[in-house]
Amino acid sequence: MARRDSLLQRNTYTFINDMDSGIKCTLSKFADDTTLSVAVDTHEGRDVIQRDLEKWAHVNLMRFNTAKCKVVHLGRGNPAQKANHILGCIKRRVASRMREVILPLYSALVRPHLEYCVQLWSAQYRKDMDLLEQVQRRATKMIKGLEHFSYEERLGELGLFSLEKRRLQGDFIAAF
Repeated sequence: MARRDSLLQRNTYTFINDMDSGIKCTLSKFADDTTLSVAVDTHEGRDVIQRDLEKWAHVNLMRFNTAKCKVVHLGRGNPAQKANHILGCIKRRVASRMREVILPLYSALVRPHLEYCVQLWSAQYRKDMDLLEQVQRRATKMIKGLEHFSYEERLGELGLFSLEKRRLQGDFIAAF
């Protein structure tokens, strides 16, 4: 009986050990659970991983239980929630709408929440980018005299860049 258990254990171990052949991502294995870890920063990268997984499953005659598969995005569920809250507090509590008052408050209290660790987790989906950008849109619209300008005109008038352009600039700085 002990010999049979040891053979079963050895076969299972061999099968689990060769799972990562052909996979370039990090695999963490424990018992019958496998976790695939990878950082993806483009749609193309996501598609490459999807194809690799499908190919791996086909080669190993495995099917994924989609009910147990999960994708984890690092960061908060709503990355702009805290920034929106602070911007709302500024809008309710600060009487002045002058550029000299609102812009420094936005730059010091709100924008850091929108840009926190963006080089690590950077928004990947357009809807997430738009959600972050919407906070800056609201902030620039609060400034007296700019309410009827387009967003791009408000940014130009205030000497600001869109958050997307700031993220790109930060990526270039980090790369060089």
